[in-house]
Amino acid sequence: MTAEAPIAPAIAYGRLIPVTVHFDDLDALGLLHNARYPVLVERAWTALWNERGFGGYEGDWEAAGDFCNAVKELRISYEAPVNRPGAYAVHLWLERLGTTGLTYGFRFCSDDGALTYAHGTRVLVRLDAGTLRPAPWSDRFRAVGRELLRSAD
Repeated sequence: MTAEAPIAPAIAYGRLIPVTVHFDDLDALGLLHNARYPVLVERAWTALWNERGFGGYEGDWEAAGDFCNAVKELRISYEAPVNRPGAYAVHLWLERLGTTGLTYGFRFCSDDGALTYAHGTRVLVRLDAGTLRPAPWSDRFRAVGRELLRSAD
């Protein structure tokens, strides 16, 4: 008789992106340092956008297009400690997609998405590379972003 792997819970919206916590991400108490959560979430977003054909910043803000943006707000709540290195995941989605800004939601969770360690939101504003004033997202970015919107159920 062989044991079957547990079935991961279905994600009703957004995407579950694998991330790895390394030993040096832990603090002196052996817990994932609070400042590492946003870094791991950012890495997950980068992987998601790259997977959809969007490159990141390569030294030219004008060429960066939609990736010429700035963080307006970051909120995070910690629910359970991460106390070992290994495989985890970040559940990502968009809460709001405006003309020049967006709000994304995230959960830092177990690799199957079943256990939430932290969750939060981050507000980004798309910037014009020349003026650093708010600028509209591209049509291509908006199309991909709409696929990630959480429904208002």
